[in-house]
Amino acid sequence: MIKPLAALVAILALFPATLAAQPAAEEAEPPRWSLAIHGGAGTLKRENMTPEREQAYRSALQAALDAGARVLADGGDALDAVEAAIVLLEDNPLFNAGRGSVFTWEGTNEMDASIMDGRTRAAGAVAGVTTVRHPIHLARAVMDDGRHVFLSGAGAEQFATAKRLERMPAEWFATPHRRQQLDDMKAREVSALDVEYKFGTVGAVARDQKGHLAAGTSTGGMTGKRWGRIGDAPVIGAGTWADDRSCAVSATGWGEFFIRAGVAQAICDRVLLAGEGVQQASDTVIAEVAAMGGDGGVIVMSKDGEAVFSFNSAGMYRGRANSSGASEVAIFAQE
Repeated sequence: MIKPLAALVAILALFPATLAAQPAAEEAEPPRWSLAIHGGAGTLKRENMTPEREQAYRSALQAALDAGARVLADGGDALDAVEAAIVLLEDNPLFNAGRGSVFTWEGTNEMDASIMDGRTRAAGAVAGVTTVRHPIHLARAVMDDGRHVFLSGAGAEQFATAKRLERMPAEWFATPHRRQQLDDMKAREVSALDVEYKFGTVGAVARDQKGHLAAGTSTGGMTGKRWGRIGDAPVIGAGTWADDRSCAVSATGWGEFFIRAGVAQAICDRVLLAGEGVQQASDTVIAEVAAMGGDGGVIVMSKDGEAVFSFNSAGMYRGRANSSGASEVAIFAQE
């Protein structure tokens, strides 16, 4: 009688050695670096956009994505990549940040921005600036200076002068398209909350090759805003958050609700404290915003370089790239 062990050996001998001891499948390594950007969320429907305008937005998103990706691919810091991407979006009049910012009720352009370093949770933010070409640079300067986190209005402008940041005249920020939006709103005798184009923001989140996270957000605010209104974009914890232990977030949408929900930090807290994945955490918090009556979205970067989007609006200008070769932009919800 053949003993069981001898029989097993005889059977294995019939197969090639490579089949007798198959190694376990290797798990895919996380990307060395990763980047995600957004250009605002809102009522973005394909039928309402000409092919030419759609292509202009896609090209602008890709240019910003490429700018940030180059920094990361060269071994640069996440903070520098976030700035590099946002600067191009601030200079592009298609987006509601920097040049192309929406008008206040009084017919001026007032801009807000914030940035955060996931290594130390150092942060800088500014609100109500009117002459600084790149508000994200001013927010970074506030953070790097270290004495304060949040400056506003005339004081922020004085600080920009002290830091010798580039300034532009009021007419440089204004565009005919944004002026028409304000005129239409006033002609309809409605408030800033009653128009489809009421908000828009740009932002970026990144993970660099050292494993550090950063987030930044910049905006012109809400069309027809009054009384020095400030939304979530410059509010650390609402519109921007970065923590190497969990994730980095930049938000866009109806700022009042994002402030009330503390969206950016709430997402990262769910990741850090409840152990949720970034997609689950993002979807849960955006659902909370929706339940309160708000809309908008977020871009989120995990500590491992997973970049996700979550939004409850018809679309969001967005893109992501990483060291594994991904590079994509999108606008509509179906993409």
